Amino acid sequence: MRRLAWELFGYGAASAIALGADAGLLFVLAQHAGWDYRLASVLSFLLGAVIAYTLSVAFVFSNHRVRNRKAEFSYFVLLGLVGLVVNSMVIIFAVGTLGLKLLVAKGIAAACTFVTNFALRRHFLFRAGVPAL
Repeated sequence: MRRLAWELFGYGAASAIALGADAGLLFVLAQHAGWDYRLASVLSFLLGAVIAYTLSVAFVFSNHRVRNRKAEFSYFVLLGLVGLVVNSMVIIFAVGTLGLKLLVAKGIAAACTFVTNFALRRHFLFRAGVPAL
């Protein structure tokens, strides 16, 4: 339980840093570069995924089910695609249906995505006591 608490805290910190880069790029692309917010949210989300992976493997998770780091990163991103779907659907619903401001919608989407990504990535990639792939 202690390990889970540490991983949740550490992943939360890594995700907060990744979210800062994600939201910052989203804001710049959508508000200043004139990109459609849906496309901008996908690109910014992918930047966040790279940052989250880098910080997660460097500082958070000590157990690795996948020994090959390139393969592990690929799986990390693939699992993150579930988060991307959650992220995009929440943003589209919150902005398009509820009429919320983009960054408010991004905050709600980030919370939903955080829970989804942590659960999937910890279970499939970083769980202790499970044979490596």
